[in-house]
This record gives sequence, structure tokens and C-alpha cells, in this order.
Amino acid sequence: MKKLLIVMIALVCLSGCKRAEKPAEKDTKVVEKTPQKKEVPFVWEGANIYFLLTDRFNNGNPDNDINFERTEETAVLRGFEGGDIQGVTQKIEEGYFTDLGINAIWFTPVVEQIHGSTDEGTGNTYGYHGYWVKDWTAVDPNFGTKKDLEKLVKTAHAKGIRVLLDVVLNHTGPVTQKDPVWPEEWVRTAPKCEFTTYENTTACTLVENLPDILTESDEPVELPDALLAKWKEEGRLSQELDELQLFFERTGYPRAPRYYVIKWLTDYINDFGVDGFRVDTVKHVNENAWAELYKEATYAFETWKKKNPDQVLDNNPFYMVGEVYNYGISGGRKFDFGDIEVDFFNYGFKSLINFDLKTDANKNYQSIFKKYNRLLNTKLNGKSVVNYLTSHDDGSPFDKERKKPFYTANVLLLTPGASQVYYGDETARSLIIDGTEGDATLRSLMNWEELDSLPRTQKIHKHWQKLGQFRRDHPAIGAGRHKRLAKSPYVFSRTYMDGDYKDKVVVGLDLPKGKKSLWVKGFFGDGTKLYDTYSETEVMVNKGKVILDNEFDIALLELVE
Repeated sequence: MKKLLIVMIALVCLSGCKRAEKPAEKDTKVVEKTPQKKEVPFVWEGANIYFLLTDRFNNGNPDNDINFERTEETAVLRGFEGGDIQGVTQKIEEGYFTDLGINAIWFTPVVEQIHGSTDEGTGNTYGYHGYWVKDWTAVDPNFGTKKDLEKLVKTAHAKGIRVLLDVVLNHTGPVTQKDPVWPEEWVRTAPKCEFTTYENTTACTLVENLPDILTESDEPVELPDALLAKWKEEGRLSQELDELQLFFERTGYPRAPRYYVIKWLTDYINDFGVDGFRVDTVKHVNENAWAELYKEATYAFETWKKKNPDQVLDNNPFYMVGEVYNYGISGGRKFDFGDIEVDFFNYGFKSLINFDLKTDANKNYQSIFKKYNRLLNTKLNGKSVVNYLTSHDDGSPFDKERKKPFYTANVLLLTPGASQVYYGDETARSLIIDGTEGDATLRSLMNWEELDSLPRTQKIHKHWQKLGQFRRDHPAIGAGRHKRLAKSPYVFSRTYMDGDYKDKVVVGLDLPKGKKSLWVKGFFGDGTKLYDTYSETEVMVNKGKVILDNEFDIALLELVE
């Protein structure tokens, strides 16, 4: 009887084990048979970057609107208006950027700004824009906290969106009654830049009251007493000094001004895993400083990835795009200072902001696309540019009166290279504000109310969303090869290849309303199923063309997977 019981128990165990194994076997087969949709790789060369003024985009926390007694009256749009890091995070969470096809966000600097205000000739102004640094190691409470910044980066990454920090190495903030000048071993306060030679563009101050950091100096300097006192009062003096000690021991750099700032800037990568820097005032700093910044940024990025393997988005290296004011893609690799030329791409920059597109946009589509395709695949091969049509400090933007918002989207989002959507481009936010002086007119509050209530604004926004999503989903648009397929109606193809990944798309512009025929022969063969994402229509190639019948003058064709 005992033996029989043992045999029966053994049989039950065996059958139980077999039953437990079967589902696993079935699951494995299901996984093998499930068709996987191709993941779209992120490539900086074709990124769709959204640029916003932190203070002007969205007020997520009204409790932080006033700090450091910044209550003096300012000129129109020259004070803090309440926008903050939490406001940006809210819009990420709501899917605003995802719906717009954005895959990278760049916002103006959020480090602590000067506490006082000053008048540069355009009215009393506070550092709402973020470019007037007082302390690189702190986040300005008007913008939020380091916890807020950490949450923003994590929230963006969870949506597949990269984060670019805007960084300043060239200067401190202006001197005010509340903000003393940094020591003379740190900064120069004269002469003012003339912009005619290398020397009088780098060894000078941008404007009268903007102390210029001695980035060319290798002489060791002590930390300013005012900064030490500030850190002591905030209870973090020993921590900051210990970190600096470790940094200089590891790198072997002299304690010269630029190396302190490089340490402070790269801490934001090390702590939060930001994906890149948009670098301010590049041509006003000796170029070797940028190579050093990139070296330390890369070190910090790799360190962060090792510490946070579960948060790593991909294998892209740290990204730097530079603002070399008035650089244009036509110049290829070189920027001309008047007496010498410098190739900033050799000093850590993957891209430079391209000031040419705002004038190129007056040409026809094919002239623009052909030019950019040629330059990006020859002189700039392996590098890229970030195209824009409006920005925070370009007083001559394309279509300042916002009369051509649909054409603007077509040019910006379909031109080869990366694209920079300036906040409100997608909603035709007015760039002409009564009572403003200088660049303040470009920096009004984001027009959320118009987007919520005006049908025309909503129609413009929808157009930007469709193009933005197509660009994000197809690296071929920004990073691929361009070829015209037909002159009238205008049809072109873009192709992007990287290893096993291949992306092919066709776009038609200026198409007739109603029934239209798009020539795709030689690119897509007969019988190929295509999907027009603009009209949400599936079509098939027949006799070298596809037929669409709708009210739209644009088609965005992709392969049906």
C-alpha cells in the first residue's frame, strides 16, 4: 500500500509539472510569432526640439512666483511672469509635447539668477530669461527646485523625450545693488565687444554691465567670498567644497574660472541624466573651453548611465548644440570672425544653430531642401544643424506677423537637419506686443487661451501636430537623403539607413484640392501599400503613382507595416 501511495504521488507530481511547463512553452511560441513593430531610433540629426522660455510657458506652481523681493516695477514683459519647471512637467504629463511630435525639449536656464534688476537700455529688467547667473550650483526658486528638475527629466524620459539644458559659461549676471561683481581674477568688466575680430569678440563683455568670465585663463583662483558666504548661510558650504576637491583631484585641472563653471554645469548631468546642452554665446568663449566642457559632460553622462542602467534611453552620446550667433549652414564647418575662421564642430559640438533658414524660407521648397541635403551630406557630413524660424533673441524672425503659419510649419519641419519649434510657433503666438522694447516682444506668455478657444489657432495647431508626429516617427525627414520625384505637383522622397534600420517616406506639397495624383515611380513599386498620415488614408501604388481625393494640399506617405 505504501509503495502504491508513493507511485501515485509521483504520478501526480509529474503530471503537475507537465501542466506547469505547457503554458510556458505556449508563451514562448506566442512571443516568437508576435510581429514586432519596428522601433524608431532617435537621432539628434533629425530631432524635433521644442524651445521654451521657462518663465513664459506655463505656471505650474503660483506659490513660487515671487522670491528675493523681486517686486520692483519693470518694463513690459521684463519681469518674472510665473512660468516654472512644474509647468513644463505638467504639459509633458498631459501629452502636449507627444501630440506635437516633439522628442527633445530645450528650456532657458534655470540656475539661480541675480536677485536685483537692471536697465540695459530697454527698461528695468529682472533675470526672468535665465541668462544672468548668480549661482550655478542652485536652481532659482522662481523656476522651482532641484527635485522639480529631477521630476521633469524623469517624466520626459518616460515619454521618450530628451532634455537639453541651456548653459552659460561666458558671463555672470549684471552687477546690481543686490549682486556684487565677481572678483577681478574671475571676470573682466571691459572693454565691450566690437565683433570685428576674434580678440574683440572673445576677450570682452557682450554689453556694458555683463561681467565676462576669464575663460581663457589657466590661473588658479579662490572662490568669491560672496559665494562662500551664500553657501554657508544655506548650509551646504562643506559639501560644495568637498565636491570641488574631488573634481580637481580627478581631473588635474588648475582651479581656473572656467573649470569651476564646467564642474557646476556637468553636475546637472551627473545628478539628473540630462541628455544634452544647448550652449549659449559660443563665439564669445575661446573654443578649447567647449572641448573641455564636452569632455566632462561626456564623463558625467557615462557615469550617470552606469549608476542608472534602468533609465538609459539609448546609446546616443551626450549631445551639444551651440549658439554661434549668425552662423549659417552656408558656411559649412567654419565661422568667420573677420580675421580668422574657427571650426566649432571640432570642439564638442554635434550641431550649431542655423541662422540661414529664416532667409532661405523665402525660396521655394525644392531650393531649400536641395541645398540642405547637399551641405549636410558633404561639408557637414557626420554633423548637423538645428534649424529655426523664430527665437527668443532674433529680432528679424521669418513671418513676424504670423501670416504664414502653415507654410512655416512645412518649411521648418520638412527641411533636412534638426528642427527647433519656438514655443507658440505651433499656435501662431503673437511676436508683436504693444509697449515692449527690444526682444521682450518675442517673449510673451504662451497663448493657451487662444488654443482653447479660437478655431483658427486650433487648425494651425493640428497642422503642426501632424507634421511633427510624422517627423518624429520618421528619421528620414530630418536625417535622411532628399530626392525630388516630381516637379508638379511637388513630390519628394527621403531615405534614412542605419545598420538594419531603413526608413522611406514620400511627401507631397502644394497639391491640388480634391483628386490628386502623386508620382512615386522608382521609389515605391506597384502594389505597395502606403498610408497618408495627413488624411489618414490607405492607398496602393498603381502605375507608378498613388491617387488621393481630399481637401488637403499636403500628403505624408509612409509604408504600411
